[in-house]
Amino acid sequence: MIGCSPPGPARAADPAYGPASTVCTVSDPRLAESSGLVVDGSRFVTVNDGGESLEVFVLDRSCKVTSVITAAVDPYDVEDLARAADGTLWLADTGDNDRDRDTVALHALREDGQAVLFRFIYPDGAHDAEALLLDEAGRPFILTKEPLGQAGIYTPSAPPSPSRVTSLEWVGSLVFAATGTPGGPLGEVGQVLITGAALSSDGALAVVRTYTDAYLYEVTDGDVVAALAASPVRVALPPAPQGEAIAFDGSDLVVTSEGMPFDVTLVPAVAPTAAATADASIADVAEGNSTGVTLAIAAVVAALLVGGYSVLRRRR
Repeated sequence: MIGCSPPGPARAADPAYGPASTVCTVSDPRLAESSGLVVDGSRFVTVNDGGESLEVFVLDRSCKVTSVITAAVDPYDVEDLARAADGTLWLADTGDNDRDRDTVALHALREDGQAVLFRFIYPDGAHDAEALLLDEAGRPFILTKEPLGQAGIYTPSAPPSPSRVTSLEWVGSLVFAATGTPGGPLGEVGQVLITGAALSSDGALAVVRTYTDAYLYEVTDGDVVAALAASPVRVALPPAPQGEAIAFDGSDLVVTSEGMPFDVTLVPAVAPTAAATADASIADVAEGNSTGVTLAIAAVVAALLVGGYSVLRRRR
């Protein structure tokens, strides 16, 4: 077990961020509930919360929709988006406001519309979750949204398969304190609810966001679990009605909010400084060997996507 350590003083190498600026404004009515975001070169890639089909929207730097990636899949409630090293987009179909889903799902989607669906079950009952981290090896981590307690960190306990439900295992938890940062729909409660997450393209930084703040973690040797066991750097985000999506553009942060119209906002990294650390802590985090799971995920996705596999069913 990796022990929990309280937030410590800022380190000289900690990144500092700001001031924020608007890149562009999205006014396309199809994107009223943007809840997941990836920055891919000159493109913004985003996904809506919920929806009757699997749709990912590609925007240029003026916020104009240039293409839509679709698959013949009826999702339940997509809440976040991540991009694997091979370009596959992973959609977190993990929303569960009423906490009554039998399973949650991840969709592996290629730009040609081929998709693979993987179903998962929590070991301790249903959870609402809006954040997905995908490490450099392709191992997914689902971060739950818990208003009254610790947010759980879960990952597959075995190599997943589209032909069966895979159990998730709890590997740690996150607890954030109210910060007083303005914005969001729920006051102090919104300041502690996890609504999104991302990993930088070089794998060196992970970020977890609430409606109001972002928490930065340094990742060493690709170990996301160990990174989340350290004290983060907190970055107050610009006020937004319902900020859920976050992504890296290099080391810079890019954020959006649900609602229409909404801004794509850049929070730039500046020279390292003694930034304030977050009032956050992490419960005991279990160590584990993720190699088998990540390699298996990659192999299954590659084989099924090459074969044109797609799942058409919707299931709770």
